[in-house]
Amino acid sequence: MDISGATALVTGANRGIGRHLAAQLVERGAKVYATARRPEAVDLDGVEILALDITDPDAVATVARTAHDVDLLVNNAGIGGGTLLGDLTGVRATLDVNFWGTLSMVRAFAPVLEKNGGGAVLNIASSASWFVFPGNGAYGVSKAAVWSMGNALRQELAGQGTTVTSVHLGAADTDMMKGYDVPKMAPADVARAALDGVEAAAYEVVVDEFTHMVKASLSGDPREFESQFLKLLQA
Repeated sequence: MDISGATALVTGANRGIGRHLAAQLVERGAKVYATARRPEAVDLDGVEILALDITDPDAVATVARTAHDVDLLVNNAGIGGGTLLGDLTGVRATLDVNFWGTLSMVRAFAPVLEKNGGGAVLNIASSASWFVFPGNGAYGVSKAAVWSMGNALRQELAGQGTTVTSVHLGAADTDMMKGYDVPKMAPADVARAALDGVEAAAYEVVVDEFTHMVKASLSGDPREFESQFLKLLQA
């Protein structure tokens, strides 16, 4: 896909990786709809700002009607989550945003993308698709679901010429990771790698060395990775 001349919609474009994705799309020559639950928080030039809560079916349907020229859907909006045995309301909220909200966007925009020639879907997943960070079980479950969802959607959308790219990364310097004392990559670098992946029709973009290590560990004994990871946390 050539992003120059494309029409993109980015969810959660008010901050972090989403803001950089929207800004870089403009720089690459795309028309951009920048969406957020609080549209007044989007402070980007050269974008069309739309209010959107991806957990609200009516709001999703309205945006799909408004942004009827989209050929690149960027599912970036997401939230963190706590333990699975903690507050069940919080677990459901995490899945409502990260999984159901993302799926709702793809379902609403699939016919839009088909009408506009196929296009592409970009889902921001995580290294947590493949491992669970202590205290963040709900987040890990939701991102594992996003990864699997992307694999399924890639098959279901192939017939209409729509590609699906899943982006996986470790810690980025965003508000979500503010409380963690770990090495963090620049969100601008994540956005750049993600958009390069879209143009290459990549199935997956694995952004950093840590995430490469996590994915490689899947073929081994999970106890070995867990031991290595706990040592990293204690270092």
